[in-house]
Amino acid sequence: MKKYGKWILVVVVLLFVGAFFYFDLGQHLTLENLKTQKDELLSLYDKSPLLTLGIYFAVYVAVTAMSLPGATILTLAGGALFGLVLGTVVVSFASTIGATLAFLISRFLLRDWVESRFGDRLKSIHEGIKKEGAFYLLTLRLIPVVPFFVINLVMGLTPFSWVKFFYVSQVGMLLGTMVYVNAGTQLSQINSLGDIFNPALWVSFTLLGILPLISKKVVDAIKAKRVYRPYPRPKSYDYNMVVIGGGAAGLVSSYIAAAVKAKVCLIERDKMGGDCLNTGCVPSKAIIQTAKVLAHAKRAKEFGIAKLDAEFRFSDVMERVQRVIKKIEPHDSVERYQGLGVECLKGDAKILSPFQVQVGERILTTRSIILATGAEPFVPPFKGLDQVPYHTSETIWGLKELPKRLVILGGGPIGCELAQTFQRLGSQVIQVEMAPSLLIREDADVAHMIQKRLEVEGVEVRTEHTAKEFFMDGAQKVLLCDFKGEEVRIEFDEVLMALGRKARVKGFGLEELQVELTERRTIKADPYLATNFPNIYVCGDATGPYQFTHVAAHQAWFASVNSLFAPLKRFKVDYRVIPWVTYTDPEVAHVGLSERDAKAKGIDFEVTRWDIKELDRAITDEEDHGMVKVITKRGQDKILGATIASAHAGEMIAEFVLAMKGNMGLSKILGTVHAYPTWVETNKYAAGEWKKNHKPEGILNFLEKFHRFRRG
Repeated sequence: MKKYGKWILVVVVLLFVGAFFYFDLGQHLTLENLKTQKDELLSLYDKSPLLTLGIYFAVYVAVTAMSLPGATILTLAGGALFGLVLGTVVVSFASTIGATLAFLISRFLLRDWVESRFGDRLKSIHEGIKKEGAFYLLTLRLIPVVPFFVINLVMGLTPFSWVKFFYVSQVGMLLGTMVYVNAGTQLSQINSLGDIFNPALWVSFTLLGILPLISKKVVDAIKAKRVYRPYPRPKSYDYNMVVIGGGAAGLVSSYIAAAVKAKVCLIERDKMGGDCLNTGCVPSKAIIQTAKVLAHAKRAKEFGIAKLDAEFRFSDVMERVQRVIKKIEPHDSVERYQGLGVECLKGDAKILSPFQVQVGERILTTRSIILATGAEPFVPPFKGLDQVPYHTSETIWGLKELPKRLVILGGGPIGCELAQTFQRLGSQVIQVEMAPSLLIREDADVAHMIQKRLEVEGVEVRTEHTAKEFFMDGAQKVLLCDFKGEEVRIEFDEVLMALGRKARVKGFGLEELQVELTERRTIKADPYLATNFPNIYVCGDATGPYQFTHVAAHQAWFASVNSLFAPLKRFKVDYRVIPWVTYTDPEVAHVGLSERDAKAKGIDFEVTRWDIKELDRAITDEEDHGMVKVITKRGQDKILGATIASAHAGEMIAEFVLAMKGNMGLSKILGTVHAYPTWVETNKYAAGEWKKNHKPEGILNFLEKFHRFRRG
């Protein structure tokens, strides 16, 4: 129905505009014609004031709604016919109603098309309009150099409310309306439109228009001055930047600052490299790889090997994990960063003011501060937990013996990765998740696939189990859970808390400084990653919204550049294309929208699936299971998101990430030569599946007849 409505409106608009130009109605909307017809119009108004007023009002609304030329002459006519007061009232409402209709016509006819073509690139603009659209509209209405009809049409393409558009336009156009209506009352003295809006008046209105922008800058400056008032600025600074935290975000921030020859100090209280190197990405991937080797040994017959025994000691496995960490450590070491020009200090940092950071007995002065304090495992206050020693993703690497029965609380990426790993190493793993499925951020079919794989390998997956209490039953450790109203007892030897991570925001001066936090207890940041103190920036897990090492490094570029070069230049952080990978076997890699996300956003989309059992390389590697899902705009090859559940998914997703970042569709992937046989051919075959589903039947039917004709 909406489609037919659009066509009807298009026809109406075309007929109206066509008639206007075909019958040369614009000749009546000139200054010369108005001056010639003034007496006749006044006579008509004297005889039938309401009828004249009604016709005038309707014509004005129609001309404005259709974005036709002539509104200026009509405004002069309003002054000439109705005088200053009544003319201003009539023109003000007629122009605003017409502008709002033009706004709605633009939205109805063009917004969907514009969104489908440029939606991703317009996202930041739309967010700005939602926050400060009234401010921007008022500014534009006050500047006469900006054509009003352009404002009407462009604003219609944004999510701005038509009600706000109406009353802001009413206010914003009022001064200009009064100028022209007043000029209309003195029509005989006007020889050209330039007599009305002379250069001085144009400049005055332009200054009036940019006044809100200037005011906003002044308000921001006042806010900044107010927040800095208790903290005197040093006459000089020891550093351009002090970075607190030596994880991914802090290391990249320091590297960038040193690269542009800024003087930077990096403070780390524990180990350089942060969680990722010491307790997160690196050790987990090391132990996952060992477990994968054991899993392949158990599958020896699949590869034509009758028997393959794998003997190991758990202590050797954990020793290898530490060896891998040691091998990577030099990449993140103090020696390396000092060689790059970064001064590295070890100790607890304490922010004394926006310009002072204390480390031990030293007080450092700095122009800007980067908070890169990361996050730590979240451990809820379960009843009885103080009676039962527990592990987190930070402490699990200290295990000396393989647990016989390991309970893992949490069904997210960390929980799933370590559940499969310890099961493969020989533990009996019981994974407890309160949600209906594991990996709740993924689509149901992907999560179901991973859960089934874990269960096939022997993991006891307990979904919809809510942990309630821990206790000791003699020497036995016990977890009590609620499962659909029933009490479930789970006995175990060791327990791992994998229930998410919380930002580190305490212990280094944020409370005393009153740096603002979000509802999620992360450090609040604006789009430039600045806190409520304009010279204090934050990046990485401490602020989110994504707690990934690669996102921390991505944010670090923006935080460091903005802190070093503001207010001369600043960049808004870009979250448009963020990939992530869960390193189970098979891996799950994701970028952009999932099927569930697209449904929640009300997007008209298509899902293209391709089964990896068809991939030759997967068959040769005995890994022919999994799938790729691509979310596209309906009828278009524009990629909105992709999910791959497969061996090597983390490597394969990169092509979709690049395509989305470069605004390339599936047709580009299909037209790209991929080496054979490789895993990344999966992406090309998925693109081919989309193409097959959108083949041009009419053209193919014609070609069939053409070739039949040529055969004779």
